[in-house]
Amino acid sequence: MSTLLADTVDPDLDLLRVVNGLAVASPDWLTGLVSWVGEYGILLGLAAVLLTAWLQARRSPGAPVAVAGLLWAPLSVALAELANLPISAIVDRPRPFVDHPELDVLVEGKEGTLSFVSDHSAMSMGIAVALMLVNRRLGLVAGVLALLQGFCRMYMGVHYPTDVIGGYALATAVVLLLAPIAMAVLVPLCHAVARTAAAPLIVAGPRPERPSRGRSARGRRRSASRRSRPAAARESTADHTPERDLAA
Repeated sequence: MSTLLADTVDPDLDLLRVVNGLAVASPDWLTGLVSWVGEYGILLGLAAVLLTAWLQARRSPGAPVAVAGLLWAPLSVALAELANLPISAIVDRPRPFVDHPELDVLVEGKEGTLSFVSDHSAMSMGIAVALMLVNRRLGLVAGVLALLQGFCRMYMGVHYPTDVIGGYALATAVVLLLAPIAMAVLVPLCHAVARTAAAPLIVAGPRPERPSRGRSARGRRRSASRRSRPAAARESTADHTPERDLAA
């Protein structure tokens, strides 16, 4: 096993013990709630935030660009998770309760998995940072959820503080460094989709139509016809007015 992070520094372990110690003093219903929130609840909350952001983005003036930015959120999370595979293998850090059995572990099935970096923390922060690029208000909401995610993972006794920080750093780096490349691909894609039958996924309301030469010509003829009608009416009025005067 790699010893790169096998011996955790004291501040790291001390902070973990403080946060995890809160679980020891908490009632069973609270520890059960925090465990569910830290394992599933926050990710479901972030999905709801993304859905809200998508509904708002479709109604924005630059809808294709906004939706492209939202698409980058789950894609960046997937890339961060892929990047974490070799990182976890190289660091080879066991879960904190393996080396420190005195910790109170609130979730089962983590014994054979690695601790660095925290996947949950990386996923939540990746969504938060990507959302900040598109919708700052909802991005802040997601950022609060991401911070709560890291706290829950330590409360549950399954991650060191540096595992959480590492997940935050990895996700932020992936989102910001690769965003220009991703947007160069996603923005034209969303513009193209907005001109198809799948346009409601990108833009709320009727699908924009491509201007055609034939339609433009007909439009010009109709406009010319509408403009010429008042003149003809005036000529007709001018022609008949003298007759009415003479008849009078």
